[in-house]
This record gives sequence, C-alpha cells and structure tokens, in this order.
Amino acid sequence: MSATTIPAPARIALRVHWTDRLAHVALAGVALLLLVFLAAPLATILLKSVQDDNAQWVGLKNFIDYARTPALLQSLWNSLWVSALVTVITVPAAFGFAYALTRSRMGFKRLLRGITLIPLLAPSLLSAISLIYWFGNQGVLKSWLTALGIEQIYGASGIVIAEVFSLFPHALMILVTALTAADARLYEAADAMGTSAARKFWTITLPGAKYGLISAALVVFTLVITDFGIPKVIGGNFNVLATDVFKLVIGQQDFQKGAVVALLLLAPAVLTFSVDHLVQRKQTAMLSARAVPYRPKRAPWFDATMQAYCGLIALLMLAMLGMAIFASFAKFWPYDLSFSWRHYQMGLFDAEVGAGFVNSLLMATGTAVFGTALVFAGAYLQEKTQGGGPLRGAVRMLSMLPMAVPGLVLGLGYIFFFNAPANPLNGLYQTLTLLTLCTIVHFYTTGHLTAVTALKSLDAEFESVSASLKVPFYKTFWRVTLPICTPALVDIARYFFVNAMTTISAVVFLYSPDTKVASIAILNLDEAGDTGAAAAMALLIAAASTVATLLFMGLSWLIERRTQAWKNP
Repeated sequence: MSATTIPAPARIALRVHWTDRLAHVALAGVALLLLVFLAAPLATILLKSVQDDNAQWVGLKNFIDYARTPALLQSLWNSLWVSALVTVITVPAAFGFAYALTRSRMGFKRLLRGITLIPLLAPSLLSAISLIYWFGNQGVLKSWLTALGIEQIYGASGIVIAEVFSLFPHALMILVTALTAADARLYEAADAMGTSAARKFWTITLPGAKYGLISAALVVFTLVITDFGIPKVIGGNFNVLATDVFKLVIGQQDFQKGAVVALLLLAPAVLTFSVDHLVQRKQTAMLSARAVPYRPKRAPWFDATMQAYCGLIALLMLAMLGMAIFASFAKFWPYDLSFSWRHYQMGLFDAEVGAGFVNSLLMATGTAVFGTALVFAGAYLQEKTQGGGPLRGAVRMLSMLPMAVPGLVLGLGYIFFFNAPANPLNGLYQTLTLLTLCTIVHFYTTGHLTAVTALKSLDAEFESVSASLKVPFYKTFWRVTLPICTPALVDIARYFFVNAMTTISAVVFLYSPDTKVASIAILNLDEAGDTGAAAAMALLIAAASTVATLLFMGLSWLIERRTQAWKNP
C-alpha cells in the first residue's frame, strides 16, 4: 500500500509513535553520557582497587595492606573527627544566623545575608590563605594563638577554622529554607495558651526545622571530608584522606592504594546521601493550603541580640576577605606593606596564571552552556515524556549519583578510565573538553533537581493537550515549557559557572600545562611559597564570579520581563 492510500488515523498514529521513539532515543543519549562520564570511571576505581600493578586480580589485598599502614589509618581518623568537629561548629552557628533572618525584625537582613555568601564566590582555599596572614608564623595575630595555647595555625586547628568559614553559607541556605516554612497559626495558638518563648522554640521551631538541620549536618560533614584545597594549603603535616589520595597518585604513583582511599572517601559520602534520602522521604509538609505565613513581631532586646550576633558573623567574614585583599596588595609581607601590584603581575604574567584564568573562563562558560542544556533536556525527557520505563529509572538513578561522589574520587576515576590506551576516548585526556565534562558531571545533581522542581510546577495538562492535538513533544518543549522555565535555566547556568570557576578537587588530576585552570594555578603558587600571588589570583576568581553573578541577575531580570508576563495580573 502506498503512503498516499494510508488512512489519516494511521498516519497520525505513526507520527505520534515516531516522536515517542525520538524521545526515547534522546533519553538513551543522556543515559549513555552519564554511563560513560560517571558510571564507567567509578567502576574503573573499583576494579583498580582489587588489582595489582600488572592488572592481575588480588582481591582484598590492597585493602588489607592499607589497614596495616598506620599513617593511612591515622589520616582516616583525622578526616572523621575534623569533619565531625566542623559540623558541630558550623550547623549551630548557621542555625543561629538563619533564626535571626527568619524570626527577628533586625535591620540590614539582605546585606548581612549577602556578606555570608562571599565564600561561595571564591575557591575554598581563600579562607585558608587569609588565616595564614592572620595567624601564620608571620601573621598579624600570631600572639593570640600563643595566648590560647595553640602552637600554630597549620594543622587541624587551621583546617577546622577555614572549613567553618568556607561551608557556613552552604548550611545557612538549607536552614533558612527550613525555617521559612513556618505556619503562624501554631505560634498564635501557643501565645493564646501563654506558652513561653523558650517552650515555643523547643516544641514548634526546632521540630519543624529538624529535617533541615539533619540535611545541613550531612552536607557539611560530606563537604569537609572530601575537601582538598583547604587541607592542602593549611594542613601542614596533618594528613587527611583527601591529601592522601593526591600524594599516593601524584607523588608515589601508587594507583592501587589511591583507589582504595578513593573508595573510603566515597563511602561516607554515599552513607550521608542515603541517610539524607531516607530523611527526605519521612519529611512531611510544614505548610498546608490554609497555612498563614509567619511574621516575626518586634522585640527590641531579641532583635538587638540577633543584630549583634549576625553583625559579628558578617564582620568575621569581611575580615577573612579583607585580609586577603590587603595581603594581595602588600609589597613584601610583613616587612613592606606599601601598596603594590607586584603579586598580581607575578601571578598573571610571571607564573602564567593569566592563561589559566582564560582556561577557567572557557571551562566555566562551557560548563554553564552545555551543562544547563544537558541537565534540562535530561530532566524534561524524564519528567514530561511517556514510556521507556527501565531507561527512565536508570537516568533518574544516574542523575542523583553525582551528589554522593566527591570531586577527588570522580577525577581519579577519570584518570583510570580515560588515560587507558585501549579506551577510544583516550584522546580527551588532559583536554579542556574533558575538564568541562568532568565539572558538569560533578555538579550535575543540583542542576538536575532544580530543573525537575521547575518542571514539576508545570501542569501535566500541557503535554496532555499537546498529545490530543497531535503536536510533537519537541514543539511543546520549545514553545511552552522552555519559555516558562527560562528563569530556572538561568539559575542552573549561574550555579554551573560559579562552581566551575572555583572547583579544585574535580580537576586536580586532569589538567596539562596547556589546560591548567586558575584554581589549580593558585594551589601551585601557594605550594611554591608565593602566598601573596595566590591570594591575588583567588581574589580575581572571586571578582569574576561576582561579575558573572551580577550579569546572570541582569539576564534573569530581562527574561522575567520578556517570558514571565503571564504571572502579572
């Protein structure tokens, strides 16, 4: 039968079937990318951990050898207790700040919260560099450490303080969200019964925020135990798992033992991710359809106390940033503190960080553009198309996996997988393309969750109506879904860009002299003793991230005006 004699209903059925198949092929493409650039490198680490130097199966021998090495076991213990201590300090401090933002009438809330976001715009090692200038051997306040009985800032004490400053905004964002979801009717009922402020805190506020507290604690613990930059800069002889991986792989070329330590780094991250997933499943909605938004009442003494507390936190944040700025312009610390561009010239030209800065901008731009496209396409195909059950489940699992994989572990997996001569993708090794792909995969989950949240807010009737009118899914995507979700796309792109500019752990194993990025160049400057130049370059990254954030905010404003007019009455 010729095409012209096929009845109209049959042609329509074929057309719909073809578009469904196209969606399945696209979803399979997303799954393939995640398999190649996420699952395969992780599987290679597991394989390497049970092989010897000659790629022969040795079972658990490498793990047993690790357990018999006292120094490495000490690093494991160091990582655990330092991570626990940072968590115990950071979460209550961030909770107090979040409580002040949501439960008080203090002034300058936006300014104070904006100041606490500063660590997100710079590499994590910036706080470590600032601490060296404050409390190092030639630090301004070195005598304070002596008075407190601390011999030096290098080691556990320096790591703990620097990590607290670096991770404070991460915990704060989670806790502000948790405390914002409050029903004023509960507090009104408590006031009617004459309940004291302390009792309201323990019976209403704290139980309502418990899931946020658990999530914040798990996030902080995981980020500390997997962080590489801060222990490398200020850790001194205090070894942790992250620095052990670097020394074993780069220094000793012991890939088998490096794989074992990588799996140990992966274990707490997977454990905390699993616990967080279970906690989120048990979480119940705090706001019902009849909920009344909570509005704090004016309480002069309480507001003044919260203002003083938040002001102190903001002052400490500014002190960390201010010292880095001052040191970057000091001619020769601590003997000649006159203004000079010497460190910027040394970093950009003499140490060739300028080329690394260009590479960082290229990598961040590529990560923002291609990462956002991949994440949103994958989320759309998963949430808004039909069929392909097993494939859909595989993409969902692979999309969530990067959240539980530390950057160091992912980077090490890329070495083992892409540096293998037999791998047809071997040509990607040490290229800017691979660094970009690694960064996209490393930060994939957060972007994916943002996209899924935006898509779930759209009524499924858009797709139902399109299907009933025989409109292909890609036309609905282009004309309806994409314009409505554009603000979320801008947020995802901003997240990718800033994190690509500041990341260290995910790319520390993957660069070549030609593809070295600025964050790695800063690490090398500090290792060479050029701390002033390292501070200057870290500030340039922070400045670039700030400018990019402002540009994204401007873009978001323009997009809101052009594509979100339907929100206005």
